[in-house]
Amino acid sequence: MKNFLIASLLIVSLTSGNIPEVSVVTDVYICNSANGKKYHYKKTCRGLNACKAKIKKLSLKDAKKRGKTLCGWED
Repeated sequence: MKNFLIASLLIVSLTSGNIPEVSVVTDVYICNSANGKKYHYKKTCRGLNACKAKIKKLSLKDAKKRGKTLCGWED
């Protein structure tokens, strides 16, 4: 079964011209203010434009521990 799945992915990759990309986000950005509720994948995200406090980089795990959720512009 495992070999079948690998072969299927290879065939799809070769016929579509695209190689499946695996991306793991480990660090995110937050507006380090009392009212900030979101995390962002990019420091340049438009959701951070209104941030008057310092933009802070931290791990995704820590952002979630702080109750942050993904910014709507990042979906």
